[in-house]
Amino acid sequence: MKKSGEAQATAPPVPQYPIESVDNALKILLLLGERSELRLTDVAEYLHVATSTAHRLLAMLQYRGFMRQDPRTRAYQPGTALTGVAFSILQRFDVREVLRPFAEALNRDLGETVHLAILDGTTVRFIDAIESPKATRVASRLGKQMPANCTSTGKAMLSTLTAEELDRLYPSEDLPQLTPNSVRTRSALDKQLDKARRLGYATSNQESEDGVCSVAVAFPPTHSPIRLAMNVAVPVYRMTNEARERIAAALKAAVAESAALLH
Repeated sequence: MKKSGEAQATAPPVPQYPIESVDNALKILLLLGERSELRLTDVAEYLHVATSTAHRLLAMLQYRGFMRQDPRTRAYQPGTALTGVAFSILQRFDVREVLRPFAEALNRDLGETVHLAILDGTTVRFIDAIESPKATRVASRLGKQMPANCTSTGKAMLSTLTAEELDRLYPSEDLPQLTPNSVRTRSALDKQLDKARRLGYATSNQESEDGVCSVAVAFPPTHSPIRLAMNVAVPVYRMTNEARERIAAALKAAVAESAALLH
């Protein structure tokens, strides 16, 4: 953690002619990076402005596609323009190219489907995948998005966050579910994250999809500008205790070796 003096020394100078409205809009986007969604009152309080001012800022961000509003809850969430910019930047820092050989080695050695994913708020985005060569296999999730609490990959990455970061992402007890096995409460999630920290890996037992189990290991957050994790997904009948331990050991070794290349 940096001391306040260090932070001031490295911070860029304040612009000579600052534009408050632009600064406030950028602050909203930064706040969205810490939370899965924003409400009008949250933004007004955060910026110390009237709700009418906050609404105008949000409306402009929504107009340009950087925000979208849930018609049911009225909460604001990332828009397609924002995620498009994020993925454009990700492609320039293409971790997939660096990590692909390690994913291929895992796929070859274990004979199961391998995924690479990033954490985007409370969502997991799968950015690379290699399917198992076996007839019965877990299908690729490349390009898909899922609630982080419902996947081993998400739980692995969430386990690297601080308590304060988790509180910002999950301020309430209830969590989204994809199957009856999904983690449904923040309390239960915290227990699983503690276990993931102890073991060095996270698991999912039919929590994102019926018939699918997986093991995931997160990359150390100090080695990459984004939260990353790699997983191996297996049909439920092949996920024995022995298979789980073997997969976890292989993932840990692959992540430990490849993480050094992300500096």
